[in-house]
Amino acid sequence: MNNQSVRVLLVEDDLRVARVNRDLLERDPDVHVVGSAGTCQQGDALALALKPDLILLDVHLPDGSGLGLLRHWRTNGMTNDVALITAADDEVSIRVALAHGAFDYLIKPFTAARLNELIARHRARRAQVSASPPARLDQASLDRLLGVTATNGSLPRGVDPHTLERVAQALHDAAHAISAEEVGERVGLSRVTAWRYLEHLVKTRRAELDHQYGQAGRPAKVYRGISDSGSAVHQEP
Repeated sequence: MNNQSVRVLLVEDDLRVARVNRDLLERDPDVHVVGSAGTCQQGDALALALKPDLILLDVHLPDGSGLGLLRHWRTNGMTNDVALITAADDEVSIRVALAHGAFDYLIKPFTAARLNELIARHRARRAQVSASPPARLDQASLDRLLGVTATNGSLPRGVDPHTLERVAQALHDAAHAISAEEVGERVGLSRVTAWRYLEHLVKTRRAELDHQYGQAGRPAKVYRGISDSGSAVHQEP
């Protein structure tokens, strides 16, 4: 599997909902639902056996609360990304989930776009972890890991933090420097919108701008990601 692949465990007792969620997730060819559980007990067993990248967890389960299962996992040192997908919309449930390390919380019913955003955030978080030095982090690296992508307190108008991370991930995954048009195709943005995000990444030293010569007309702008150490993530062959 490539580094875009996401192995997902669903913990959802409603078989119809689980099937719909699986279908939505697997529209992305790099997302693989590796297991589905209908109870806390099954979810715990499958999480230990399958070691998924991401667990999508309901709150109301036949043999207990998904919040209790999340607490159990964290108490026992399980660090997989867990997101709640549930009809539980009360403030207490949300606070408990976040306090025990849920990185996202979707209230049913939700849109396919919001689920795709959840997956994009998971990929961005995982890329930051894998790219980070194993022992120590500087503040900029930690801020990106925590999703604090703004510089000087806020992002420029029109720059969405989740889309920014998706663009950064596209650069990280590219085997060579790529154009704004190529980034737009990978992320689902227009060339102009992708260019705006890429220029912001260059400005904040998360990407590097280069010019591709040898073609007719003006040289093309191409971009490559920069690792936390300040070096290019990928070098062109």
